[in-house]
Amino acid sequence: MREQVREVFWNIPVWAQVLHYVLSVIAVAILAHGLYQRYRLWRIGQADNRLDRLPERIKLFLLHGIAQLRVLKEYYPGIMHLFIFWGIVALTIGAGVDAFDHYVLHPLGISPFQIGSIYLIFSQLLELFGVLFVVGLIMLLVRRYVLRPDRLDNQWDDAYVPLMLLAVLVTGFLVEGLRLSVELQEVDLSYWYSFSTIGYILAIPFEAVGLSAEAGKAWHFGLWMIHTILALAFVASIPYTKLLHIITSPTNVFFKSLRPKGSLVPILDFENAESFGVSKIEQFTWKQLFDLDACIRCGRCQDNCPAYLSEKPLSPKKLIQDLKNNLSRMGGQILSSETEADAGSQEGSGQLLVGEVVSEEELWACTTCRACQEQCPIFVEHIDKTTDLRRYQVLMESKFPSEVQPIFRNIENNSNPWGIGWASRADWAEGLGLKKLSEDSGVDYLLWVGCADSFDDRNKKVATSLVKVLQAAGVNFGILGTEEKCCGDSPRRIGNEYLFNTLAQENIETLKKYQVKKIITACPHCFNTLKNEYPDLGGNFEVFHHSEFVAGLVREGKLKLSKELSKTVTYHDSCYLGRYNDIYQEPREVLKKLPGIKLVEMSRCREKSFCCGGGGGRMWMEEDIGKRINELRTDEAIAVKADLVGTACPFCLTMFEDGVKAKELEGTLQVMDLVELIAQAI
Repeated sequence: MREQVREVFWNIPVWAQVLHYVLSVIAVAILAHGLYQRYRLWRIGQADNRLDRLPERIKLFLLHGIAQLRVLKEYYPGIMHLFIFWGIVALTIGAGVDAFDHYVLHPLGISPFQIGSIYLIFSQLLELFGVLFVVGLIMLLVRRYVLRPDRLDNQWDDAYVPLMLLAVLVTGFLVEGLRLSVELQEVDLSYWYSFSTIGYILAIPFEAVGLSAEAGKAWHFGLWMIHTILALAFVASIPYTKLLHIITSPTNVFFKSLRPKGSLVPILDFENAESFGVSKIEQFTWKQLFDLDACIRCGRCQDNCPAYLSEKPLSPKKLIQDLKNNLSRMGGQILSSETEADAGSQEGSGQLLVGEVVSEEELWACTTCRACQEQCPIFVEHIDKTTDLRRYQVLMESKFPSEVQPIFRNIENNSNPWGIGWASRADWAEGLGLKKLSEDSGVDYLLWVGCADSFDDRNKKVATSLVKVLQAAGVNFGILGTEEKCCGDSPRRIGNEYLFNTLAQENIETLKKYQVKKIITACPHCFNTLKNEYPDLGGNFEVFHHSEFVAGLVREGKLKLSKELSKTVTYHDSCYLGRYNDIYQEPREVLKKLPGIKLVEMSRCREKSFCCGGGGGRMWMEEDIGKRINELRTDEAIAVKADLVGTACPFCLTMFEDGVKAKELEGTLQVMDLVELIAQAI
């Protein structure tokens, strides 16, 4: 038995080898040209530093760009994509190793990957990945054209990509089988079965039909030419089809925003900026434009979007794809009419995005719940694009839903959306014995009450319960009283960055005046704003949501929970507490400590929790298209046969109570903040 050898150009005449090199150069040139054209389009965007904190970025790339952890959150498409991804990676590495061995090592008299046992092991590994690759592609075709989930919209390159790859793989396997059918006439067949299983299996029928060596070589050469042309056509087509995501998607993971998840990029210079927000494609940052090419249209964002699922016009997938199409259409005009030096100027395309690319109904349907970004396997950033478009509409065009106008006016005049006089802000606290920092600032914690708990009658009960709980635990705390103003969350999400900035600066100045270090709040929107957004404006405080703070008090034994409540409770994860700040366990920990409470989970919970419909400023807008989001969520609570819905957010509490009333279940299904349950239990 002779040692096994594989020649790179076995049975390939010199002229065909030369043709192979010529076609390879052409394919790589087409690839490079296409990538350069996309690069030029990305560069028409504005500056954005995404090369900071390199160790974190490398870790993200390895976990989600290479190991595909987010992709694997969904079993079938996750496994499918893993097989395809690692098939491409392994075969690309294999081709590189082959080339290195042939062009570098072989001239030196050594060829470890083309001769002997190393070659055989190398061959079998590549064959294994090739088989997994084929399985993944078949799974893809079955899912897309047989199972046909709603979120997939088939376009021409959705078929081109798997069929092209299958053609490359199948012809590659057939070429190997034909080579072996000739070579194995001189070699023990059983020996090859262990190291080139598929090649061996494919060689058997060629030998069974009595294919001669000469005929086998002729077929081998013909299929090799087809295989080579297909493979090089695949390489050349990468920038012009969805294959581009092979490059852009893992790279997009590396460029992920490392800001706190709950933080929008601020506008810091209102005096010198000529425009606010985004109205044209070139006003996005280069990273926002890169996002558009990274998106693979998998539809996970759409599958989890409350606006889409409640039959609103918005689909986050469609939003990204519409912007991508606009980039491709208008980007060429921008590049042809401007020099590289001023390609990012704000005159550029001349096409307004809102109204011509994105409808106003789509723009204002978003609840900024972050479900799209939480589920996106490659970290496409949808919300900042939506917010930038809203900023332009509000700050430059004064165009926004009519219901929002009185909200802005109320906040400007009385520092709260309800429009109740600012002097009444602390009325809810009368008789509770609370300290005001203006009277005594020597407290350990500031209780940031928030607008809802200060002015909304139902939520005032939550504030009172929280005070009772903190006092029972002996916490030394105080309030700002009439000096507290709206944190600015709703104006900011609606697009009024200027109003947010004004409120934030005034609040930060007040907090610094009293040397506040630690803050407790019952509102996830206030919590997120104070914790994640005020630092951009110089306000750095240690901020606790009441659910995590009370969980700590229970853990430390500072609260005695003795009263039996005897209720079946389902807990609703607030978007701004859960997906924005990863607080899932503490509220459940508190509920499980309550005597007599049975906790049941809704079908969508934790990071896949369904929005109540009140975020992104939607709390103040009419919902007159499609189904009501809060009622859909209420249906999920009803389905688990709970006696009570537990919340930890004033918006969620309000939206759920409205949902219960709409279902006419006021006497059957209660809605309470978890701190109200704690207050009852003590």
